[in-house]
Amino acid sequence: MNEEKDNPFLDDPETAAAVNDEIIDITSEEALEIKEEPTTSPFERVKALTEERDGLQDRLMRTLAEVENIRKRSDRDRREAEQYGGSRLARDLLPVFDYLKRGLDAAGDAEREAAGPVIEGVELTLKELLNVFSRHGISMIAPEKGEKFDPQLHQAMFETPVPGTPQGEIIELMVEGFTLHDRLLRAAQVGVSSAPPPES
Repeated sequence: MNEEKDNPFLDDPETAAAVNDEIIDITSEEALEIKEEPTTSPFERVKALTEERDGLQDRLMRTLAEVENIRKRSDRDRREAEQYGGSRLARDLLPVFDYLKRGLDAAGDAEREAAGPVIEGVELTLKELLNVFSRHGISMIAPEKGEKFDPQLHQAMFETPVPGTPQGEIIELMVEGFTLHDRLLRAAQVGVSSAPPPES
């Protein structure tokens, strides 16, 4: 049986024209330009995924390390704030200690007899101030005569040769110093022995 005669669409001129309009004329040159996309082998896909995984793992490790560093810095800043946050207040209270101590040092026997309760009150105030200092990590620096001068803790207010005293020894304490934990609030002001003058 003839297939063309059995096909009803070919007998209809309008249908045949529509089919002809839909046909794309592909030349041999255009056909050569159509190429299938190159397919990657399973080995190449595994290699690419492995590299991507390694990159993500490296980024993850760096991020975790940075988070740990931030945590450590935050802990350090918090501890420093707790320990040294009151350093300005502590430094401002040091003159109060100085005035109380000078007042007691200036009080002789006559003043103590005349104003015993007042002197006792000043002594108790000074003692309580030192207790408050101690509770907050403030320690007094009061070098004894004969101790070695330490520039990290002491401030030399004068130097003078003292017979029989080695150079660099403390010969007088003028003003006590203080530390806040391991930080210096104020150096102790001292007099220091110097080298004796050369003999002429």
